[in-house]
Amino acid sequence: MWLVCTRRCGGTLFRALFAEVIVDAGGRYRDHQIVQPGYLCVSCGAPAADLSAVPESMAEDAAAESAPVAVDVLCPRCETRVTIFPGEECPNCGAELEVA
Repeated sequence: MWLVCTRRCGGTLFRALFAEVIVDAGGRYRDHQIVQPGYLCVSCGAPAADLSAVPESMAEDAAAESAPVAVDVLCPRCETRVTIFPGEECPNCGAELEVA
């Protein structure tokens, strides 16, 4: 984890928003569990961003952008409108279809 203040105030302490803290009968800290990621900068109160998650998020975005998209085309042989991915043939007659 690499937390940074989104206002770039220089703060280095952050408060977990969605954390469960386990204490003993005397109220002393024993353990914690982060239920959902979410942090605030203690210095200025701005949300904090986890920069260690950026490469993974960028890879997911790139994979989503490079995924093939289905298109509607009119088959020149059977003259029906079909939805195909680039490189597929007509599902009705098997004709090779070009997607521009």
